[in-house]
Amino acid sequence: MASKKQSIDCVLSIDAGTQSIRIALIDFKGNFLKICKTEIEPYFSTNPGWAEQNPEYFWKTLSATCKKVFSDLPVTKESIKGVTLTTQRNTMVNLDKNGVPLRPAIIWLDRRKAKKPEWPPFYLKAPLKALNLYDAIVYTMMECEASWIYQNEPEIWGKTDKFLFLSGYFTYMLTGEFTDSTGNQVGYVPFDYKKHQWAGDNDLKWKMFPYIDRNQLPKLVKPSEILGYITKGASFKTGIPAGIPVFAAAADKACEVLGSGCMSPDIACLSFGTTATIETTNEKYTEIVPFMPPYPSAIPGSYNTEVMIYRGFWMVSWFKNEFAHSEVLLAKKKNIAPEIILDQMAGSIPPGSMGLMLQPFWSPGVKVPGPEAKGSIIGFGDVHTKAHVYRAILEGLSYALREGADRTEKKNKVEIQKLRISGGGSQSKTAMQLTADIFNLVAEQPHTYETSALGAAIDAAVGLKAFSGFKEAVNSMTRISKTYEPDRENSKIYNELFEKVYMKMYKKMKPLYEDIRSIINYPSIYKQD
Repeated sequence: MASKKQSIDCVLSIDAGTQSIRIALIDFKGNFLKICKTEIEPYFSTNPGWAEQNPEYFWKTLSATCKKVFSDLPVTKESIKGVTLTTQRNTMVNLDKNGVPLRPAIIWLDRRKAKKPEWPPFYLKAPLKALNLYDAIVYTMMECEASWIYQNEPEIWGKTDKFLFLSGYFTYMLTGEFTDSTGNQVGYVPFDYKKHQWAGDNDLKWKMFPYIDRNQLPKLVKPSEILGYITKGASFKTGIPAGIPVFAAAADKACEVLGSGCMSPDIACLSFGTTATIETTNEKYTEIVPFMPPYPSAIPGSYNTEVMIYRGFWMVSWFKNEFAHSEVLLAKKKNIAPEIILDQMAGSIPPGSMGLMLQPFWSPGVKVPGPEAKGSIIGFGDVHTKAHVYRAILEGLSYALREGADRTEKKNKVEIQKLRISGGGSQSKTAMQLTADIFNLVAEQPHTYETSALGAAIDAAVGLKAFSGFKEAVNSMTRISKTYEPDRENSKIYNELFEKVYMKMYKKMKPLYEDIRSIINYPSIYKQD
């Protein structure tokens, strides 16, 4: 006899990350009534450094995962009051006039670059160089996916009717509308990060991204506003009832911040995901790195300051794949995740990893670190094992995030009082404890590490008028499950290592990184005029 379905008001939250697509039913108390997850192939590569994936693959995976949710609903369909979505950032999709993808999506991990632009003109180069902006502007223009497509696939760009983030593509497939959230506009497009709208006609961003036409971009709405309604076609593909409203949320990192309950600059949200970040939420526009804007928050009109470690907890997967074959085999025999064994292994190593210090710049940056940056490990001795290296990775990531916290506090003029840590890496007790020790702050773990899906659900709940505002919604839908207090003795050790070693590493290594880059041309460089 089939069990009777409950009638609990909830939202369907779609979370399309780099490694998987997760779809959850979340009620207005922040409880996950059901969640289905499908691992995805993040990208394929037809050339070195390229990262692409077919938009149709993402959509088919989303649809199939939705149908899993609806195959055995714990609630009545009428209980689902709205749909919302959050996605990986800066993954770009070209659609023709019929809404059909013209080429594979360029994934955010892609490393190709457009040709060095002719703009800015010669009379602006000297002032921009004096402001230390020229390299950043040229780098940004070369990173623009639209420019690369225009230069290398002009026939594709000529047929491009809409140029969308993955979030905009999903919104179109679900609703038939070319609409997206202001909270998703994180990438190389002419977006005004201060006003949260497309750049004005005279804004220099149109010069930086010269091949993008305003008509190719979607209409923007604010987080918690309606993007559109589920069409009959989307309902047939996904199982979501037709006519349900789809609410705007924000990009995955912004939703993580909201889903962790971080609404003010005195609480820092650390994301232990594929990319590691430290973020705060501000009502005022604050640039942590000069001329590098804060990103849109999942709260309308607010900003998320962000310092990003590009590879982040990807390094855990890298270590597992390259060096932990025996641990992977042992985990398989025990029927547990390899990360559990790695976590136990790292937990047996003392703070400071017996002198191993790691700088986690496995991918270059734009300014801090710069495009020449590389990763490094120093301090090796005959006592060191791969367990020491693994703990050094976790410590190095936390050192880098603490350095970001110091810069954030300086610019915000607000002292960080506590940490909220989310993402898959937050399931590591060792990583949680050493982060509390390195920051010498209380580290709080939200009741779910699926904080991105939860943040999107909070946007939908506010849009549905289930709460009077975001403060009430956050108080009802988020809570802390575990707290890690810093160990004072460990914090003393870490503080000395951070100040006397880690903070000096990049400055001392930078000339060597530049020499390596000039000799082997990796990462690729361009010659200055």
